[in-house]
Formats: sequence, C-alpha cells, structure tokens
Amino acid sequence: MNFIFRIGVILAVYNFLWWLIMLGINILRGGRPKQLFDIYFIKTIRYVFLADVIFLFCIKQAGGLILLNDLLLGGLILLIYFLGKIQSKQQRQSLFSVSGRANLPGMSDILNKIKPAFDIRFEIGVVVLALLVFIGFYFSPQIASNTISNWFLSSILNIEDTPVFGFMFKIVGFFFMLSVLLKITNAIMAILLGKPKQEFGDDEPTNRFENNNNNDDDDHFDDYTEVK
Repeated sequence: MNFIFRIGVILAVYNFLWWLIMLGINILRGGRPKQLFDIYFIKTIRYVFLADVIFLFCIKQAGGLILLNDLLLGGLILLIYFLGKIQSKQQRQSLFSVSGRANLPGMSDILNKIKPAFDIRFEIGVVVLALLVFIGFYFSPQIASNTISNWFLSSILNIEDTPVFGFMFKIVGFFFMLSVLLKITNAIMAILLGKPKQEFGDDEPTNRFENNNNNDDDDHFDDYTEVK
C-alpha cells in the first residue's frame, strides 16, 4: 500500500511539473493551436518520461536493486493510470457529442473549437509504446538513468518532502491509492462473482485544476480521478 501511495504522489507531482513546463511552452508559442501530430508527439514524450521516472523510483524504493515484483506492480499501476486517462478522454468526447446535438444556434461551432483532440488509435499506440519502454528498461536499466528523468525524480521527491506543498500531493496520493485498490478489488469481484463493485468516486463530483489552452486537455494537472 505504501508503494502504491508513493507512486500516486509521484504521478501527481509529475503532472504538476509537466503542467508548468507546458504552460511555459504555450506562452512561448503565443497561444497558437497545436496540430494533431504535435499533441500526440508531446504526449509520447510525456508518457515515456513518466514510465522512466516510475522505473527509477522502483529501483530507488528497492535500495538500488532491480526487483521484478516491484517493477510488475509499478507497471500494473502505470497501465491502470494510462487506461484511466483514455477512459476519461472518451467520456469527455461523449459529453461534447451529446452537447453538440443541442438545438442552439452556433453551439456546434463553439464546441468544435474547444473540443479536445482525441484519436483512440494514437492513444493506444502511445500507451503501448510507453509500456514497452518501461519493459525495455528492465533489460537496459542504464538507459533509464538520464539527466531529464533523474531531474524529474529528484524534483518530485524534493517537492514531496516540503511541509505544506508536499502534504497536498500526499492527499492526492492517498486517494490514488484508494482508487487503485478499489479498481483491483472491482476486477477480482468481477472474476469471482461476475458483478463488479462500484468504483471509488463514481457518484462523487471531482475537482480538477485544468489548463484548457490549445484544445489539448492533456496539458493540465491531473489528479487521482484519472484512474477511474
């Protein structure tokens, strides 16, 4: 449970750092909209470095050793997180589609302008690539230790240790841990009983700190609810 909790904190802080980086890039770009290629190219970089950071954390958590059990659990949590991201974007796409059917003048044009880019083939492709990179690090761990990934991990751990700011991310990590545990419980119940239990947060509103610039909702600071 502590391992899942720590990864939840790492995901939260990583997404916050990435949001800051993208905020700076968007300012330099002058608010110009991104093309589909740009969006998924950036997402590929984001997911690959995230996989790298999780791999490095698994080694650090094991005292510098490469333990297969830790890597399997870390990879499983990473997979759950990525699948939650895809599911979340699919739900947003459905919301835009339903809203676009409203008989209000100009509503469809407005929604098309703010509708986030989404292509399920690219989404799956980016996730598969990130997971393959994570697996590849097991065979070549020296590649995982690079300047950028080490900076991300050290910055995340430093932020985690700050008195107030770190405590906020630890709260996110706690709810992330609950979400993962209930997700796993849901899968086990589905296998044993054929009826999954209700997942954490299904009936509760969630608050998000989002950056909606450039029609790319993946540049915002994600919280634990992406695991759903």
